[in-house]
Amino acid sequence: MKKVLMLSVAVLFGMQAGLAMAANPDTGPGCGLGKLAWGDYKGQKEIAPQVLMATTNGTFWSQTFGISTGTSGCTNDGKIMGDSKTVMFAELNFENLSQEMAQGHGEHLASMATLMGVPAEHQAEFFAMTQERYTSLVKAGEASPVAMVKALNDAVAAHPVLAKVSLR
Repeated sequence: MKKVLMLSVAVLFGMQAGLAMAANPDTGPGCGLGKLAWGDYKGQKEIAPQVLMATTNGTFWSQTFGISTGTSGCTNDGKIMGDSKTVMFAELNFENLSQEMAQGHGEHLASMATLMGVPAEHQAEFFAMTQERYTSLVKAGEASPVAMVKALNDAVAAHPVLAKVSLR
């Protein structure tokens, strides 16, 4: 999980400029320390306050921190680009996940189930499903994290119980 968190933070840092522009186009650079410090300035749509907000956010990385933590006037839903979090996790842990899916249990498999929104009380069904469908989920000829996540999503969506309880 530490690797996933570090990778997530790196992705968020890399997207800071795009998020700053998309956050709130009507009133300047969205949220963060810059927005808090210069937010009371009368002409929010003027160039000077927007440059000061963006510069303050960029200098202190406060917007990225605010977006990822939901502070400094920023909000988030706790998601890191939707399905990308499961793909990132699968890429970092592909060998372990493949092995644990074949076994029908394991720490990495439990983490994947959690990332996919499978409640703890239904993870045993998820484990059994991955073991039962192992060969179709991790195809020998085209084994890749992206293909595995897609196959897992499809399998969960088709499962009579998991489709109803999963957060996807």
